[in-house]
Amino acid sequence: MSSNARLLVAGETNVGMKRNHNEDNFAVLEEEKLFVVADGMGGHASGEVASQMAIDTLREFFRATSQDPEATWPYKMDKARGYEENRLITGVKLANLRIFESAQRDAAQRGMGTTLVAILVVDDGVLVGHVGDSRVYRWRDNKLDQLTEDHSLLNDYIKMKRLSEEEIANFPHKNVIVRALGMKDSVKVDTILDPPKPGDIYMLCSDGLSGPVTDEEIAEIMSATHELRAACSRLIERANANGGPDNVTVVMCKWVGAG
Repeated sequence: MSSNARLLVAGETNVGMKRNHNEDNFAVLEEEKLFVVADGMGGHASGEVASQMAIDTLREFFRATSQDPEATWPYKMDKARGYEENRLITGVKLANLRIFESAQRDAAQRGMGTTLVAILVVDDGVLVGHVGDSRVYRWRDNKLDQLTEDHSLLNDYIKMKRLSEEEIANFPHKNVIVRALGMKDSVKVDTILDPPKPGDIYMLCSDGLSGPVTDEEIAEIMSATHELRAACSRLIERANANGGPDNVTVVMCKWVGAG
């Protein structure tokens, strides 16, 4: 895979059917080959402050480091990881610290935070970084795979207790996430490197999509819709048709091949 990879990208966000404002944010930074979805929490408009702050910090950090690769970073590099993986993790950690410090300073923002999923196209694949329960899926050969693992209480219970389908459906704390930006002054960022094939579509979404819309429904829409923008819109329409309990955001990146 070459770094002049050709990508097609589309993204859309929607307030949903139950909320009166949108705390989700997304960014399509084609020059940096960086794509981000952030789902803010904290209510009273501070959730959207946190998600916007996460997006802005990543954008600033990536632009600064692309112009000056020798720029001093706020965190030490982990020598076990490559340059681009360190760069993505550092950007997310910096966003976390800014959100946390802002919330400490301003009582109105106390308790605000955001999930974050990002994909960065690098020389040897697609690098996924995530914190929280927003997700990255990969659509390949008419098959949908979830690449990320939710940092949620429900997922922790599923892993520990092997809950039945009925117990999962009736789990009382579905919205409790165990990791997010802004909760503490430091955060652990999970990363995955995925080698793409021509035709692969990587889909980033907030839980406003993955909650009300099943993976089977997502796959059905993906297989029936070949244009990215239309696919984003149809997924959002389905989330709203299924009750639209939350803000819903979808970003799709299709890997076309070398430029």
